[in-house]
Amino acid sequence: MKRLFGKKKEVAPPPTLDDATGSLEKRGDGVDAKIKKLDLELARHREIIKKARPGPARDAAKRRALQVLKQKRLYENQREQLYNQQFNLEQVGFATQTAKETVVQVEAMRAANKELKTAFKSKAFDVDAIDDLNLEMADLMDQSNEISEMMGRNYNVPDDIDEEELMDELDALEDLMLEEEAVGAGEVPSYLREDDQALPDAPEGHAEALAAIGGEGGADGSPLPTRAETETAS
Repeated sequence: MKRLFGKKKEVAPPPTLDDATGSLEKRGDGVDAKIKKLDLELARHREIIKKARPGPARDAAKRRALQVLKQKRLYENQREQLYNQQFNLEQVGFATQTAKETVVQVEAMRAANKELKTAFKSKAFDVDAIDDLNLEMADLMDQSNEISEMMGRNYNVPDDIDEEELMDELDALEDLMLEEEAVGAGEVPSYLREDDQALPDAPEGHAEALAAIGGEGGADGSPLPTRAETETAS
């Protein structure tokens, strides 16, 4: 059958935007290389013109430089056209890719919409049931906090304790601890230090009594007899 009717020719796939963009970029690189080569040749001709004396040689160098400059302008115009074509293809490619992504997004939104509709029709998404559940959970949390507060109470602490009085007692305890640390360092505690101020004089009529109690002697200054001497004399 193939010999009679021949073989069907395979149709080549159409070129893609990436292929077209790559081809334009390759052509642009070729034009850039030519422009660069012409720049070097033009610079060489300018040096020749500077060094040449006025006359036929200098005029010939100018004509060659003018020809090179015309070619450069031609390639620059071609490069500008290639830039514009490549830019247009990139814009088309961007629009095409955006369209493809939009189709994917729309399909995903449709699938999500269908799933949400199915989910909201179930009993698990009953608004009244969810509201009742939230209220019940709030009541349970209040009960839990109340029970935790009850279990955290101290049984032996009275309710009429003055916090300021406790703070004063704590400050006094800290002062005592500081004095004990000072004693450990070799200092004399405050309650054993001698007062720099003199004690007040004893009232009149009590000096002799205080002297007797202190063991200084009788009224005439003689020492008082001890208890043993008193018993022996009797």
